[in-house]
Amino acid sequence: MIEVDFTKSHVIHQWKADSPLIACRISPSGEQCVSSSQDNHLQRWNMANGEKTVLQGHDSWVHTMAYTKSAEQLISGGCEGRLIWWSILEAEPKIVRAIQAHQGWIRGVEISPDGSLVVSVGNDQIIRLWKTDTGEKLHEWPAHERHIYSAVFHPDGKHLLTGDLMGKVHVWKLEDRSLVRSLDGSTLYNPNKGQNAEFGGVRSLAVSPSGHEVYAAGTHKGSNPFGAVHEPLLLRFNWADGALTKSHVCDGIPGGLLYRCVALNDATVATVSGGSSGGLLLFFNASQDKEVHRAGLPSLARDMDLHVGKGLVASAHYDQHVRISGLFA
Repeated sequence: MIEVDFTKSHVIHQWKADSPLIACRISPSGEQCVSSSQDNHLQRWNMANGEKTVLQGHDSWVHTMAYTKSAEQLISGGCEGRLIWWSILEAEPKIVRAIQAHQGWIRGVEISPDGSLVVSVGNDQIIRLWKTDTGEKLHEWPAHERHIYSAVFHPDGKHLLTGDLMGKVHVWKLEDRSLVRSLDGSTLYNPNKGQNAEFGGVRSLAVSPSGHEVYAAGTHKGSNPFGAVHEPLLLRFNWADGALTKSHVCDGIPGGLLYRCVALNDATVATVSGGSSGGLLLFFNASQDKEVHRAGLPSLARDMDLHVGKGLVASAHYDQHVRISGLFA
């Protein structure tokens, strides 16, 4: 295991796709990374040599995907509403199954801690739970009044969290799908009446490895959303009672939005910011309101993923590159 030092973050690899990138995920083994692009394709990258394999199957953009716990398959969610299971380890990955899962955009796909469940959420405001191994739909329920942007399972395997456009974070008991509590992330909602724009939302959710904290990422101070004037914001909540314990802000990033947050450990959260201020990896912990470290990226970033064991961050960029950063000297 690598001794992670996020203050040493630096780009060690970059590989170019054929179209601007949207999302990315690193496999559990750290041996491959998959990205999605604006030509509706996925790209599988060999982390050792950058070899690219293109996957074709979606008819629209893919904003979200997740590896199964065994890492033998990848599940991607498209804006056409389809979930696709891929045999991601094969030399030429094939479609294992494809399901019309939602009406409109799928914005979040996550795997439960034990690997048995897939959750999908999106613009139709409905949460759907599926069996990972068969694709059988187990449950669905209307969960939010507005678009659902994000979802994450709690490490206890008994709860699910979902976040929406309005900044509402709901905590669900999986056993009976009952609402346990709601967390107030309304500062992440940035409507602009002059532009007739509803902007912001809980773009990403994460839970600390211990399960004691919840993180919600997005933007605030959206004075001119269409002009890309909005600043990164990360909210930190206490799991036990849902209380907001800290609002993490950033100086000098007038055009930024946190597209994803991932817990590095129980103290530190890794995030990626993209917008008119460029691409940045931002790291936060409970010791201070502002980021404890920022690392500039060569181009506007739209997503990131973290492999703690190997100390690697993958980032997806508008300039068509997936970049791998090392969190070590």
